[in-house]
Amino acid sequence: MDKETTLKLLNQVGVLPLFYHSDIEIAKEVINASYRGGARAFEFTNRGENAFTVFNELVAYTKESLPGLSMGIGTIYDAETAQKFIDAGTDFVVTPCLNPAVGYACAKANIPWIPGVSTLTEIYNAQQAGAEVVKLFPGDVVGSKFIKAIRGPMPNVKIMVTGGVQPTAESINEWFGAGAYAVGLGSNLFPKDVIADGNYAWIEQKVAESIALVTKFREAS
Repeated sequence: MDKETTLKLLNQVGVLPLFYHSDIEIAKEVINASYRGGARAFEFTNRGENAFTVFNELVAYTKESLPGLSMGIGTIYDAETAQKFIDAGTDFVVTPCLNPAVGYACAKANIPWIPGVSTLTEIYNAQQAGAEVVKLFPGDVVGSKFIKAIRGPMPNVKIMVTGGVQPTAESINEWFGAGAYAVGLGSNLFPKDVIADGNYAWIEQKVAESIALVTKFREAS
């Protein structure tokens, strides 16, 4: 998927599910449920020994079976790992911290790089290194007031918030009211007991509800 389409999807839908599982079939079911719920970008997190193997299969599966889904990789720290996933076909790369070398690898591949930031200086440095969207992490520690505060010196910054975002009207309204470009949701969309029970209908519903909350907020604003 081309870079601009991925960034537009991220903003239009407003919710980026993020998930890891070592079982390819469970990972497929979770992505299917998220897709049915309306998600059009999905971050598979690089948090297990066989994450690369699973991701390879997921890329092939989603490109064939889930049209219009931007499939990305998260929890990338260095350029070497980023390049490995770029070669595997990732549509975007999300990092927990700011490493310009990863941004350079993404720029060469013409895909979005979304680096983790938590200060004004990091946001500036990320933009200088080519990031069009940054990830505020951890959101619940930094707080929504941070986004409002930086609108003065950086009125056009695009911030995706992860860490502590809840799939509730109160949380969605707080973050988008502060000016978030999108939000990332992980464990709150994919509780361990829900995954263990294979309750993928619950995931579909929760994703759909979260996206609907974003849409409702925007229509009311």
